[in-house]
Amino acid sequence: MATGTEPRPDESSGGVRARPRAAIAAPHLRTDRWWLAPAVTAAGLFAFVVYSTWRAFSNAHYYAAPYVSPFYSPCLAENCRTMHAGPNAGLLGGWWGLSPALIILIFPLGFRLTCYYYRKAYYRAFWASPPACAVAEPHRTYTGETRFPLVLQNLHRYFFYAALLVAGVLTYDTALAFRDPHYRWGHMGLGSLVFLANIVLIWAYTLSCHSCRHIVGGKLKHFSRHPARYRAWQFVGRLNARHMQLAWASLLSVALADFYVYLVASGVFDDPRFF
Repeated sequence: MATGTEPRPDESSGGVRARPRAAIAAPHLRTDRWWLAPAVTAAGLFAFVVYSTWRAFSNAHYYAAPYVSPFYSPCLAENCRTMHAGPNAGLLGGWWGLSPALIILIFPLGFRLTCYYYRKAYYRAFWASPPACAVAEPHRTYTGETRFPLVLQNLHRYFFYAALLVAGVLTYDTALAFRDPHYRWGHMGLGSLVFLANIVLIWAYTLSCHSCRHIVGGKLKHFSRHPARYRAWQFVGRLNARHMQLAWASLLSVALADFYVYLVASGVFDDPRFF
């Protein structure tokens, strides 16, 4: 029921500084270190961007038998002598000399950049929109995700399908990590465990996606008629509750897996083999 105090549409278009709002001269009234969370988020994301950019353009030290870096998988370059070797190995290397990571990373990075959690993270950390709860953002206008480049966020569902394929490829790489450098099965090294931890976190993060939750349980009027989808929806929902933690854990694990391959491939140390 209307009370007569609701702001008219033209009055509320000015955001937090609009006329119907409380007149507070200060940017905020918070006394805690509200800036710490967005600062840490910005530092973490910036560090990953710098590292992944360096590794993508380096085009070297991304294979150490039997491990192939997740940044460079599947094998596309001629100089990628991996367990994928065969008639389809080396599709790009001799053609234009471009680092294959620059093509491969489009899909997982597109999935993460359009992820609902990462949107919140970099909107607050880099664009200050808003920087924190109860802190006014510095922007005078807000157009949402209706204009370029933010309108591309609507591609998230399609990047999710690509992320499933990426996770499948990394699962295959993890299975091959349980071979020795001579490609004999039944062996395990420290890198095998690194890859195993990474793929578990990659799958957990991918399946915890909001789009996955909608695909599994969306457009159903009666869960009782679809018990399998209901159980799957419950499982994805539990993962979704940890989406933020899984986003950061999987981001760290994929960088760690790549860095481990880099250290072994560059000769810093030999991969410890357990059996």
